[in-house]
Amino acid sequence: MPLAQFLTALDTIEADATSALLSIQEAAQLEAARVRFLGAKNGVMKDVQKQLGAIPVADKPAAGKRLNEVKQSLQDAFDAARDAMASSVTKKSGPLPDPTLPGTPLRLGHLHPVTQTIEHLKEIMGRMGFTTAEGPEVEDPWHNFVALNIPEDHPARDPLDNFYLATASASGGVESAYLMRSQTSTVQIRVMETTKPPLRIISLGRVYRPDAPDATHFPMFHQMEGLYVDSHVTMANLKTVLRVFATNYLGGDVEIRFRPSFFPFTEPSVEVDFFWNGNWIEFGGAGMVDPAVLTAVGYDAEQVSGFAFGLGVERLCMRRHGITDIRDLFSGDVRFLQQF
Repeated sequence: MPLAQFLTALDTIEADATSALLSIQEAAQLEAARVRFLGAKNGVMKDVQKQLGAIPVADKPAAGKRLNEVKQSLQDAFDAARDAMASSVTKKSGPLPDPTLPGTPLRLGHLHPVTQTIEHLKEIMGRMGFTTAEGPEVEDPWHNFVALNIPEDHPARDPLDNFYLATASASGGVESAYLMRSQTSTVQIRVMETTKPPLRIISLGRVYRPDAPDATHFPMFHQMEGLYVDSHVTMANLKTVLRVFATNYLGGDVEIRFRPSFFPFTEPSVEVDFFWNGNWIEFGGAGMVDPAVLTAVGYDAEQVSGFAFGLGVERLCMRRHGITDIRDLFSGDVRFLQQF
């Protein structure tokens, strides 16, 4: 091969490699180009080097010198491109992390204050022998009203005081056969329907009433319902359980009182209040289970008696944490919730 032809081939390879480097943007492309031009087995420079044996003996020194110059030039160009690409990545992503430095602490979530309260109530009542029961939030009138001795014309059944659900009837019309439960007393009915006395349960969950939101009312809130049925259960047992509960949850200095009241499903009935910020605040309702309720679930009202109580979970939570507005609990304000 003439020397001039050999040198021209080297110039062409050098120009092609330079052009290829200008269009490379990724590390994988750079490596592919390096293998193409400088590969030890099938690289372009390796093929040209094989032609060195065909050069006249007198021209081989000049050919070998130019071959080494082009090879080194290409190697330098690829090394520079690799370093530039690595530098660019470092600038974009920042310096590599130092494994000897302490890590960034993760922000962990925690239970909502209402959920914390529910778990605390379960623990206190569990120590007094009460087990937890659950029931559906969508109820039928039998469990929400009829079995609780609430007659058809009672104001508590007024559509304006409940969230009735519009459901399709068999005739294609719309009827309101179900509602969002207005009290967790529905759970005690369901438990008594399937469980013989003695029984001692609490049920905690959401209830729904169309109340206008204010500092102490909300259309969705939580109740804790308690029920104890056995032989010879008295009002003294009820008052003792509530006093023990109040001092365990609210502190030994809490003042509570019982006021005569009326509920269709208890007789006699009382309202329970606690003293907070210079005022008496409604704690919940309670009383001896009405014999009509015991009979509705198949119990013998002559052989067993019981008491029931319903307490507002949010009000207990507010009393314990000094919260003045129930709406803060449902605002979703993380700054507020992080305090608990």
